[in-house]
Amino acid sequence: MPDPKLTTIADLEAATARIRGHVHRTGQADSRFLGDRANARVSLKLELFQKTGSFKVRGVINALQQLTPDERGRGVISMSAGNHAQALAWGASSLGIPATIVMPMTAVPGKVAATRGYGGEVIQTEGDLLATAQQLQRDRGLMLIHPFDDPRIIAGQGTVGMEIVDDVPDVDLVLVSCGGGGLLSGVAAAIKARRPTARVIGIEPEHSNVMSLSLAAGSPQRLTVNRTVADGLAPPFTGVNAFTHVRELVDEVITISDAEIIDGMRVLMERCKLFAEPSAGAAISPLLTGRITVPAGSRVVPIVCGGNIDLARLREITA
Repeated sequence: MPDPKLTTIADLEAATARIRGHVHRTGQADSRFLGDRANARVSLKLELFQKTGSFKVRGVINALQQLTPDERGRGVISMSAGNHAQALAWGASSLGIPATIVMPMTAVPGKVAATRGYGGEVIQTEGDLLATAQQLQRDRGLMLIHPFDDPRIIAGQGTVGMEIVDDVPDVDLVLVSCGGGGLLSGVAAAIKARRPTARVIGIEPEHSNVMSLSLAAGSPQRLTVNRTVADGLAPPFTGVNAFTHVRELVDEVITISDAEIIDGMRVLMERCKLFAEPSAGAAISPLLTGRITVPAGSRVVPIVCGGNIDLARLREITA
């Protein structure tokens, strides 16, 4: 079976047009502290200020806007530990589409409550999320919106990369947290299309490293061990679309410890005054630890991908 097609600049431009007026065009903020640590010019892409608190609404709106009237009437379903769940519930509700989201029993309570608050029907399970969602899809005749391996989702997330190049045309390095790989895939497609000399590096937790394992194996893999403080970076598998984009377009994927993720989150909160979730902390970690080579004076853009962490969870992981 041939590999999926990579997201094109035409796909990204069409996604940009579809989501305009539905989501925020997020800003960027320079960080002198991170710049001094990395001997670079660092500008943070502030996706934590996006609607529902993460980049996820971009892909959701791009996907939902392409449904037919019949598909909209039938409703949509997906699975998520939190951020995609909230984004789909909000996006579907804003467009008048019924949405059902399968979430794990271990999901952060605040994210479950927010998903319901945005209008989504939440079904929690201790079983396999994808299998449960697919069964409900068949039983109810719903449309599946995959959280990270749908080409429409990847193109929507790629609008983050389009904005980065618009705002920082001389960008040399983009740092992207990686879970299932939807954001990393879309951003890499945008950066490589518009700023080919720039590097794109993905960062994932060392015990939730499905993309690194997939790259090593040469095909999408499923995790047997999946453990991290960053619930947004903990899908048990990756898919062929995300895998293909990362293999072809991303310069490097590195793994970091949970301690490094928490340190990154602390720096965002204490030094950058951003109430970021652990997934976002992962993106700045390489600048704090020196895990990657950053030529002096480089223009670096880490993506602060989300800010959905409740105070109880924050106390738990930073105790």
